[in-house]
Amino acid sequence: MLRYDAILIGAGAAGLHCAAMAGQAGARVLLIDHAPKLAEKIRISGGGRCNFTNRDATPAQFLSENPHFCRSALARYTPQDFIALLQRHGIGFHEKHRGQLFCDEGSERIIEMLLAECEAGGVERWQPCAVRGVRRGEGGFEVETDRGPAAAPRVVVATGGLSIPKIGATDFGYRLARQFGHRIVEPRPALVPLTFAADTWAPFAALAGLSLEVHIDAGSGKRRTRFLEDLLFTHRGLSGPAVLQISSYWRPGEPVTIDLAPGRDLAALLKAAKTRSKRQLGNELAQHLPQRLADTWLARLGLDATQAMPQVRDRDLDALGASLQAWQLLPDGSEGWRKAEVTAGGVDTRELNQQTLESRLQPGLHFIGEVVDVTGWLGGYNFQWAWASAAACAAALAPM
Repeated sequence: MLRYDAILIGAGAAGLHCAAMAGQAGARVLLIDHAPKLAEKIRISGGGRCNFTNRDATPAQFLSENPHFCRSALARYTPQDFIALLQRHGIGFHEKHRGQLFCDEGSERIIEMLLAECEAGGVERWQPCAVRGVRRGEGGFEVETDRGPAAAPRVVVATGGLSIPKIGATDFGYRLARQFGHRIVEPRPALVPLTFAADTWAPFAALAGLSLEVHIDAGSGKRRTRFLEDLLFTHRGLSGPAVLQISSYWRPGEPVTIDLAPGRDLAALLKAAKTRSKRQLGNELAQHLPQRLADTWLARLGLDATQAMPQVRDRDLDALGASLQAWQLLPDGSEGWRKAEVTAGGVDTRELNQQTLESRLQPGLHFIGEVVDVTGWLGGYNFQWAWASAAACAAALAPM
């Protein structure tokens, strides 16, 4: 049986980075992945340019049932550490929006860099190769694969979550965690568009493609969260950064609340316009909202868009403003795993060591990246968790 210092299962962002760092620290590493293509999630991310980190990443942009768990790893491997790695490989990048960093030349450059780092560490890679089972053996773990058995004192699970099954996502990591006694925080689609019942959405379906900046709120109690981001209307519901962000905090059966004119008091602005404007109501409202949205909204409320502003009642303007700035609606679901960018939930971090990502139940077993119950906001945060959790784990894999 082939023996290694560490066997890593999953050659995505976290697995590749961890294997490279452990190999370069002197560990003999085997990296296994069942998918025929390497690191597809990196390849398709950021529209093919890979939003590889966020310059402003802090623990505040991550959610988990154990919210302080991510602090140690994020503090010890920062966005600047990963940026330095890119710079050593001569990879250009740019900031697009709110600290989000993207590759100039495309995500393939990140994959090439991680592979080069693995080669520098002498990492052995089996791909495609399915893992058929993991069990405790003498001196560690025995891993049964399509290419035969392998053994190591340490096994690292970097298998990701359930999002985007068409590129190979499976529940393998959760099943393996349960096998060794770990609790799983129920996985759910995150950073995902929200959908609405057909009758609820019928008045808005024609707005598909329309985008505007909004405030959006969801969640209850301490989970209540608000974002200021762009909203996108779709044929089936709502998407865009605002909805993707809030979807991580939303739960089925809960409403979302949207302010379609953030930072303004629409009712006051419209009432003030009565004293100086002879525009029609629809045209006046379109000074503050996209015309299509203004027309749709007035029709929904039964207000005459052609009425001259001086003739519109104040109480109608008050109701109009309130409806637009506290639009509450109840999603009937989301677009699910097919369109979710990440998975929320996962291996319960209360059963992991925050310094090394090692199981407190099974010494030598580690979980890193998306398979763990740590989920970042949209904008490069989830990749930063992949790099940081990988680095924290790698430090524990080097032979003594």
